[in-house]
Amino acid sequence: MLREADFLVITLPLTAQTRHAIGATELAAMKRDAFLINIARGGVVDDAALIAALKDKRIAGAGLDVFEHEPNVPEKMLALDNIVLTPHIASASLATRRAMASRAVDNLIAALGYGPDAGRPPDVVKP
Repeated sequence: MLREADFLVITLPLTAQTRHAIGATELAAMKRDAFLINIARGGVVDDAALIAALKDKRIAGAGLDVFEHEPNVPEKMLALDNIVLTPHIASASLATRRAMASRAVDNLIAALGYGPDAGRPPDVVKP
């Protein structure tokens, strides 16, 4: 997949198994005109390896809203012209936050045995 993808969008949780899931080896396997997008967690991508790949133009570019050592962003990353860095705030609109709070309340009410989903929260991950 790495050899074929135009865009690699990372959405993994950060665990011991996924730390540095994307490192120098994976970046070297990507196409030179590919882009890496990390919207997951800092640490899933090895920042030092990514900086080297971007600096050497081994991949075309990257977009990140998470960083390995948050809240610090590496100075070398800030100097690159083939990377876009944004804050991790995609859900920060009023409407989205209200919907998230409402969904959490619905799950809590169901878990307590009330409402149309009594006994089984609508967003249960492991029944």
